Order: sequence, then structure tokens, then C-alpha cells
Amino acid sequence: MPSADAPADSEGTSAEGTWVELSVAADIEAVEAVSEILGRVAAGGTSVEPAFVLVDEGLSAAVDPSRPAIVRGYLPAADPRAVEAAVAEVTTALGHLQAFGLRPIGDLETRPVLEADWAAAWKEHFPVLRVGRRLVIRPTWRHHRRAADDVVIALDPGMAFGTGLHPTTRLCLTALERVADDAAASGSGPGRVLDVGTGSGILAVGAGLLGASPIVAVDPDPIAVEAASANAARNGLAGRIDVRRGSVPTGLLPFDLVLANLIASLLIDLAPVLAAELRPGGTLIASGIYVDREGEVRAALAEVGIGTAGRDAEGDWVALTAVRDR
Repeated sequence: MPSADAPADSEGTSAEGTWVELSVAADIEAVEAVSEILGRVAAGGTSVEPAFVLVDEGLSAAVDPSRPAIVRGYLPAADPRAVEAAVAEVTTALGHLQAFGLRPIGDLETRPVLEADWAAAWKEHFPVLRVGRRLVIRPTWRHHRRAADDVVIALDPGMAFGTGLHPTTRLCLTALERVADDAAASGSGPGRVLDVGTGSGILAVGAGLLGASPIVAVDPDPIAVEAASANAARNGLAGRIDVRRGSVPTGLLPFDLVLANLIASLLIDLAPVLAAELRPGGTLIASGIYVDREGEVRAALAEVGIGTAGRDAEGDWVALTAVRDR
């Protein structure tokens, strides 16, 4: 593990002044599970490097879901025993995950990263990403040559979830763009929007750039609230996006559109609450649904008067567009 030009201690861990990078190649559907495992020990945070192909003459990128992503985590190298324990913990947890055989997951790899390089190391793995027809996610440290009808989301995810790399986020953005386009064709906009579990604020920002107003974004995580507020400001939407720490019910007037990129079990449990947040005729975009649980989510929504009107899928993930009919 020690670098060739840095002193090493007797345990084989790089000296103080470096970080240890843990990396695992994982099928795109296993990324969240692997990220959670690395996040248990990675005091320096985690990042995901998707497999992508270059488009637009190499100026943009599109995710290639047929190839594995690389999940990385960073921990300080000053305490060799702590590093050894962390590596052992991650290796054991990955072994349990691999034993299920659900998705290909590679072995854990480690390498030292110099302090001077660590702060920006994770940023290398986030390309400019086109989603849907017009939406473009541009990390704040990347450049993008804007096309005439591009809607560009300038994003710095920080430590909050929501970069556009995961299929659940892309599916939600694709459905959001379609709902906004349909509203525009009828001479209106998306209206009042609620983003439940906003994370980095990517969906709230996307809604704002597509004409929604006002927008309420809620998340119980203070790191997410900070990241979403900053991303709203950098996209010129600070006055239209109200970012709050918390969740549903909001206690506010019903919304025209509710965005809920959660997981199937939460969508099922929250179905009555999400229905209450919608006005009659309002639209719910529900994502984070593994295909095996799609039927359960549809049934839970139907039970509270939210009928499925559309479906987007990528790999084993599904997003539903549904309308409250009563």
C-alpha cells in the first residue's frame, strides 16, 4: 500500500499526510449498497465513477449501464491499525454482499492518495451528463458548450446524495422534463412542486429551471439541506426554492407536482401522506423502485387514489408518473 516515494511504517500503511483510497468495481445496480459499506469507514467521503461513453464530439458523457462503476472511499492513513480494521470490515461486508450473487461486485483495492491531491480526487469522476432531451447536469468544476435548448443544472453534490449518476435520479429527471414539457404545451408550467428527500437538490433545481414555482425541498439530513440550498443559489433559484430540514407531511397547501426519489418500501409506507400532499389532478413522480417491487408500489398508490399514468425504466429500476384522481 505505501507509495514509492513516501515513508512507510511497519504495518505497511502510508505515512501521515496521505489518505487511503478504497475502491470497488460494482455493477451500477449495486452502487448504492457498496457506497453504504464504504461510507461506514470513509471519513473523507465516498464517490462514484460511472462507466460512461463520450458524446457530442467528446464534450459530454452518457452513462453506460452495461459496464461497472467504480465506488471509492477515503480514510486518513495516519493510524495504521484503524486502516487495517477498516479494510477488514469492508472486505467482510463486501463478501456478504457478493455471496448473494445478485450483481457483479469486484474485490476491494487500496492505494495511498497524497493530502494535496485528496480534496479534489473525487471530482475527477463526475463528467458533464446529458439526461432526457434537454437536461444537462454540469458539475461546477466542468465546462459545457451549451446547445440552444439545453437546460443546464450546475451541481456540486458535496456529501449529499443526488448527482445524476444513479438510474433512479436520471429516471426522475426524464419524467420531470416530460411533465414540464406537457404543461408548457398546454400553456402552463409545472406549478407548485414538493421535492421529498431532496439530497443535493438536483430535482428541485431541475424543476425550477423547467419553470416550476414555488418549490419546497425537504430532507431530514442537515448536510443535504446545506448542499441543496447552495445548489439552488448557484442556479439562480434561491428565491424560488425553499429548502427545509424535515420530511412529509409538510403541513402546507397541496402541490401540483410531488417528486419522491426514495425506495419502494418508503413509497409504500408514505403513499397516504404523499396523496395528501397532492391536489386532486396533481402528479406524483415516484422513483427508486426496484422492478421486483413495482407492483406493490402501484397497488399502494392506487389504494390512496393515485393512478399510474406513465412508466420509465432503466435496467432493473423503475420510475412511475402517477396522478391523484380524487
